Amino acid sequence: MSTMRAVQVVGYHDNLKMAEVPTPQVSEPWDVVVKIGGAGVCRTDLHILEGQWAEKSQVRLPYTIGHENAGWVHAVGSAVTNVKVGDKVILHPLITCGLCRACRSGDDVHCANSAFPGIDTNGGYAEYILTSARSVVRIDDSLEPADVAALADAGLTAYHAAAKAARRLTPRDTCVVIGAGGLGHIGIQVLKALTPARLVVVDRNPAALELATAIGAHIGVLGDEHQVDAVLDLTEGLGAEVVVDFVGENGSTSKGIAMTRAAGDYHVVGYGENVDVPTIDLISSEKNVIGNLVGSYNDLQDLMALAATGAVTLHTQKYALDDFQQAITDLDTGNVRGRAILVP
Repeated sequence: MSTMRAVQVVGYHDNLKMAEVPTPQVSEPWDVVVKIGGAGVCRTDLHILEGQWAEKSQVRLPYTIGHENAGWVHAVGSAVTNVKVGDKVILHPLITCGLCRACRSGDDVHCANSAFPGIDTNGGYAEYILTSARSVVRIDDSLEPADVAALADAGLTAYHAAAKAARRLTPRDTCVVIGAGGLGHIGIQVLKALTPARLVVVDRNPAALELATAIGAHIGVLGDEHQVDAVLDLTEGLGAEVVVDFVGENGSTSKGIAMTRAAGDYHVVGYGENVDVPTIDLISSEKNVIGNLVGSYNDLQDLMALAATGAVTLHTQKYALDDFQQAITDLDTGNVRGRAILVP
């Protein structure tokens, strides 16, 4: 049996470890084995190591981490017709059944029988990954797996939230984006492509604000103690019709809700703290607090169409698979611009 290198969670609050593990094989008709060309390093990976997902995922340790994956089809099961060996693909993060009510509705993120490689089963910090025919999206010849891998989850999550937000935004509206980092810089580009609304970006890092305006934001606001007042000043004291919070911790939730106008939508995407709002404030202002998970397979197809035209591009820092610890450390200390990508 052939083996491969894989980076594994061996214990919570412990460092990741490189291991030699069996290379995944095709065993079921819809199986697809993909040779990894790039695996994104995500803040959720840090949260996994902190043990935040242990109860939700019930995953058995050790297992291979990594849920933002792209590469080339290596082997396919007997029933697979949508891709062939050698095809360049990006992977929807979930392996879904296709038969439950959610899947039939195209809402496969809420599949009743899903597996989530990198969260509750083996992921892509490795040389190969096992997925299914329902999860592979062929990508344009002009795109390289290592350049688009993080669109599989960070991009897909940002797209899902931005597309939901865009459905209510008009040319007269303001949309505030909190956080122009790994998720936010994708969300800004998607909003720019999907809506004519004015885009205001809030970030604590001046370099992130520079990037945000370079990729289409209209106004950058420094995320200091004056950020709420600054947004209110830009919106005649009323707040923004939509706020999309890609941070979700360190006080961003209370500030985000304060920036949202009456009857507006506060979308929370990043996570880490609780949303704490007195109910009297919610009902008197009629604000909507909206949760956002990763997007659907159709969302990923839409995002890949934007990527193929150049409307969405990822800013990446690439690391060799062996340098996984450096990538994790750089992300944890805020030293990654855009997304970190492991390349086997």
